[in-house]
This record gives sequence, structure tokens and C-alpha cells, in this order.
Amino acid sequence: MTDVLLYQTDDDGEISISGGVVELSPGLETSVYLSLFGGNEDDAGGDDQSQGWWGNDGEVQQYRSRTQNLLRSIPPIPANLRRIEDAAKSDLSWMLSEGVASDVGVSASMPGLNRVSIVVTINGDQQLTYSENWRAST
Repeated sequence: MTDVLLYQTDDDGEISISGGVVELSPGLETSVYLSLFGGNEDDAGGDDQSQGWWGNDGEVQQYRSRTQNLLRSIPPIPANLRRIEDAAKSDLSWMLSEGVASDVGVSASMPGLNRVSIVVTINGDQQLTYSENWRAST
């Protein structure tokens, strides 16, 4: 199955169009990107469904982007990196339950001021790296 390739830029997600044709990918790049950064940044993942993603309406399995919410709500300090990793693992847990992957690993680091780098490893061999602004105020 192929999907529109959504890649990360400094201004969030982007698609590539060449000769009027949207670039496609058979990989998991778009699914991972949307899982981590495609939700409502105001959705903290609690019981309140009013801030949830519109595609969750009526679904038993509720998909949320806890990672995106934390990057907007907790201070950008090294002590919070573990919370970011845990949120990313939670956001990507559907890959395990749906059988898309047998193993998903996440590590986070701070390569610069107010920046976070999140590395997602799928099945031990495919690595996807995302560098994102950590926009929460301290």
C-alpha cells in the first residue's frame, strides 16, 4: 500500500509535488509523522473528547497525538525528554496492536535550544528522525 509522502520541514509537514504528481511512499513515514504530530495540540489525551481528532468520532480506538500536546505544554528541559519518549511510544502503539510492526523504539534528545529530536526505530532497522520546535514556555 502506498500513501502520500508527508515529510517534516521547519514549518511542520509538507508534501512534494513534481510535474503535477504528488510523491508517494510505500513506507511508514506518513503514518509515523501523523501519529506524532497530526493531532490537535490542545488534546492532552484525557477523557475529554471535545479536543480530539475529528477522525476519532464514533471509533472505539481513539488516536491522539500526546507527543504534540506535550511539546506545546511542558517546559523544554532535559528532564522532560522521558515524558516525550513515553508519549511517542503511546502514539505509535497502534502499530504494534495492528500488526504493522513487531517492535517500535523511541529516543529523544535536545540538539539545541528549544529543539527536540525524536528518533523512531521500527523493527530494529528502519529509522525515522524528526526535529521539532519545543514551543512550550518555561
